[in-house]
Amino acid sequence: MSAITKKVVSFADKKCIMDFNTTIAIIGGGNIGMSIAEGLVNAGRYKAEQIIITRKKSDLPKNLHENGFNFQENNADAVSKARIVILAVVPHIYEMILDGIKDAFTEQHTLVTIVTGVEIAEFQKKIGKDICIARTMPNTAIRIRQSMTCIATNKPDSKQFEEVVDIFNMLGKTLVIDEELMLSATALGSCGIAYFLRAIRAASQGGTQIGFHAGEAELIAAQTAKGAAELLLQLHSHPEDEIDKVTTPRGITIEGLNEMEHNGFSSAMIKGIVRSYDKAANKDE
Repeated sequence: MSAITKKVVSFADKKCIMDFNTTIAIIGGGNIGMSIAEGLVNAGRYKAEQIIITRKKSDLPKNLHENGFNFQENNADAVSKARIVILAVVPHIYEMILDGIKDAFTEQHTLVTIVTGVEIAEFQKKIGKDICIARTMPNTAIRIRQSMTCIATNKPDSKQFEEVVDIFNMLGKTLVIDEELMLSATALGSCGIAYFLRAIRAASQGGTQIGFHAGEAELIAAQTAKGAAELLLQLHSHPEDEIDKVTTPRGITIEGLNEMEHNGFSSAMIKGIVRSYDKAANKDE
């Protein structure tokens, strides 16, 4: 057994052998980190025991093998056990976390960062090793494997990056972009899920006003929104082409659409996305 690729890991009540090449470490077991872990298991790509999840001591579960995952506090130790490391922490603590794990990286590692606003070059500088770094921006639908994840990297032609893209394809859809577009991806894809949820909420409130019970209105609005999205994704059509199919001269649909536009529907959505981008880019400070 190679000391480089395999390591005996002692846990509270059992010992297991973890293969460095087939283990993932998720540094930061919060909502996004746990959603990724659960999504990979549900997709059949990894077994729970192949995933290490780190949390601060006060947030560790009593059972360190809860749901089959391997929970621990030591971030650097987790990095040393796993070839793929996913850093899923909030921006204001990332430097402290990175300082604690940077020496554990080797040139065999792949780093996936979900830290908003921090460039790949910053990670390269701190780690000081020539490794594949993928900067990603998923959204909260990753918990049901329906995320839209934008990804940028320093090694676009590497097998390591192909593997990262493959992982996130199991958790939804991916788009490889230039890193300069990552803040735009944050505003449109990550913040954007809230915009569409608000639109569904508004539609369901309208449905309640015209006679449906709240739960019924929400179901109709949500399924209608899902159907609209699937039309575009499956048929690769343009939204206006699909709108034309449901609008007729002097019809009720065009009447409603025009009333929304007169009240700034499209303009408000565009302004909201641009406002989020400006905030992410600190243009309003």
